[in-house]
Amino acid sequence: MDLVAKEATIARFLQEYPQVADSDRGHPALHGCEEVRWSEFFECPAAIPILLYGLLDQTAAAEAQRALINTMFSIADMNPAMSEVLPFLLRLAGDSQVPERVGLLNRLVMVADYSRPIDSGNEAMALWFGSDSDHPEREQCRAVFAQHANVVAMLPEGLISPDSRAKLRQVAGLP
Repeated sequence: MDLVAKEATIARFLQEYPQVADSDRGHPALHGCEEVRWSEFFECPAAIPILLYGLLDQTAAAEAQRALINTMFSIADMNPAMSEVLPFLLRLAGDSQVPERVGLLNRLVMVADYSRPIDSGNEAMALWFGSDSDHPEREQCRAVFAQHANVVAMLPEGLISPDSRAKLRQVAGLP
């Protein structure tokens, strides 16, 4: 999806959920999200905070997740801005009051999967997903998971499958 399509996705989201534009901006998990220069990242729309705030709205949360994932991922890789989005998502996942928390955790598992290093000896994988040197966002995301290991460690059991929980713990550097 190119930048124009991503911006159109966010515009449609706002048309369907206009209350998000006027929502409370005081949630501590999203502190600083408006200061990030999102549009300086390749193919990243400036309105990412709208989707992040949408994750807090009971009626908009599921669609905000879908739009955010469509904006931050392509078939074979993630947007270079993912390492900037990830701290906000992790902090939200740590809040039991966040709507659609289980869906958010499953999205974080997807980010963890995309963050795994590519085996340079596996030519097919390197050809399809590119080398790690071509995608520094993978290592950057692993570093963010590690920085927020305390959040991952405190996630209650039973919200996601044991395998998914193990993936999050592994990428965060937890046993």
